[in-house]
Amino acid sequence: MFGLPWHIVLPTLLGSVLVGLLSSFVGIFVVRMKLSSLGFAMSHAAFAGAALGLLFPLFDPMWMALVFSLVAAFLLGPLADVSRLQTDTILGVLFPVSMALGLIFVHQAPGGAAGGALTLLWGSVLGITMEQVWSLAAVALGLILLMIGWGKGFFALLLDRKLAQASGLPTRWYFYTVLVMTAVVVSISLRITGGLLIYALTVLPSSSAFQWVYDVKKAFLVGPLFGALAAIGGFGLSLGADLPIGSSIAVCAAVVFILSVGLSPKRLRARSAT
Repeated sequence: MFGLPWHIVLPTLLGSVLVGLLSSFVGIFVVRMKLSSLGFAMSHAAFAGAALGLLFPLFDPMWMALVFSLVAAFLLGPLADVSRLQTDTILGVLFPVSMALGLIFVHQAPGGAAGGALTLLWGSVLGITMEQVWSLAAVALGLILLMIGWGKGFFALLLDRKLAQASGLPTRWYFYTVLVMTAVVVSISLRITGGLLIYALTVLPSSSAFQWVYDVKKAFLVGPLFGALAAIGGFGLSLGADLPIGSSIAVCAAVVFILSVGLSPKRLRARSAT
């Protein structure tokens, strides 16, 4: 597959890097706020929406993925507030429901949609165009502007939500924004990584970053770097071995995490102290 024309390979390479950066960026929020189930719930909501797009060709699968992810995000916060249940409990409800809907939509889709369904599950190394690369770049720019304008509030939320709320920070608004950010990034990354494995790229690079740094601000630099490395490695592995790109990226992200745990200066310092 390395003999593919560059104009076909380049968009997926750029898209993979951007997906790695974006997923790891929101992953810092997910890991730090202990919302590991969020990646599951959002990815499967996106999968359900994209599967509905396969069932009804009038709807673009990626737009439907975005709609379903945003619906899940807008439901999650208010449901947790009204029911007074833990966020992970609500996520535990949304995850199987959205997955069940996605599988039902895929089952009902026409026979010719089988290839599209596999792409939704595992991702496709040739599944992105330059227009979609520009969409990913626009999302990245939006996140950068958001952090420039309201970064102090997000950092306060990550350090201590109760303390931030006591200081007068509208923590609910910031929390809901984190949910929306995650929904947008997951849905727009679906074509590259697939619905079953976007979770890996959201959690593993950011978890790796916290093996190296204590400062949350530094984690926002290290995490996306690890995500981009995992994406590039997965891209090369997918092309070279003719494997699904989502699986390849997940394997590379896992390798980065294992190496980070083994070589973590934080862990080595803790061992030497004992």
